[in-house]
Amino acid sequence: MLSVMTRSEPGQAGGRWRRWFFGLLIAAALIGTVLHWGELERFARLVREAEPAWMGFAIALQALTYLSVAAGWSAVLAAADAPQPLGKLMRVAIIKLFADQTMPSAGMGGNVVLVDQLHALGAPRSAAVAALLISMVGYYCAYALFAVAMMVLLWLHDQATPLMAGLVTLFLAIAFAIPALALWLRRRGSRPLPRRIERIGLIRELLRTVAQAPAKLMGNRRLLAKVALCNALVFLADAGTLYCCLHVLGQSAAFATAFIALIMASIMMTLSPIPLGLGTFEATSTATLHLLGVPLESAFAATMLLRLLTLWLPMLPGIVLVRRATRRPGIA
Repeated sequence: MLSVMTRSEPGQAGGRWRRWFFGLLIAAALIGTVLHWGELERFARLVREAEPAWMGFAIALQALTYLSVAAGWSAVLAAADAPQPLGKLMRVAIIKLFADQTMPSAGMGGNVVLVDQLHALGAPRSAAVAALLISMVGYYCAYALFAVAMMVLLWLHDQATPLMAGLVTLFLAIAFAIPALALWLRRRGSRPLPRRIERIGLIRELLRTVAQAPAKLMGNRRLLAKVALCNALVFLADAGTLYCCLHVLGQSAAFATAFIALIMASIMMTLSPIPLGLGTFEATSTATLHLLGVPLESAFAATMLLRLLTLWLPMLPGIVLVRRATRRPGIA
């Protein structure tokens, strides 16, 4: 998006773009808060009734997810000779999540914010694009591995069904196709496209952006493995958060139960056409927990607490950081 700036006034145009984009994010966040005020009230009631220790563990695990995401970006930027402080990258992670929540658009809003903010911090645009692409590949590698592990656990619990196997197979096809497409686009570089495809501005711009990622980074298997590990920690921390949410409500479920429910709900959210899987995630997580022996009421309450921790807890710091990003060229 920054490439549309004129040569004569790059700072002014970039500032206008940033103010308009983040202004839309804040407006969308306020609208979402109003529409989901009942969920916020339910969250406040659950917090009042919760066991403080387990709630503290849940919040700490959510903080770990931001640290893990930032660590993955940090590894890529360091390999690109453009290191950035981990604290600033954690703030970028919060802003990206905020953008994904308020303007989902298949994650494109958050991806635009990520490249823009890493570039604003001082990283070359090529390094910022590499951080985005390698994180995407690492994310789906970890995701696919955990999907297979979930099916193994379901089989061990005698709960694996042909429908579940079919859904996981469909997801695995998507999980391998998306990073494969990203890597193919990078190898293709900026070679001219067929005229019919060249006329599609979105595809043309996507190819130009992907082509900026350095080939030496995209082919670094050790770096890809490190970033995949960081993304694996995010999934484990989210599963641990659901585990803590169950214990907050007095349910002594096993970690494997929370892990299966989290991954199954995440898969359904990925396959769902609904932005952020709203409703789909909650229904799948609740049903899976109940299938594995958790009482229905507790399964629903724990799922709602998880969603409120992951979706609404970051909203206030997200608004604050977005306002800062609007006023300044980088992340303060």
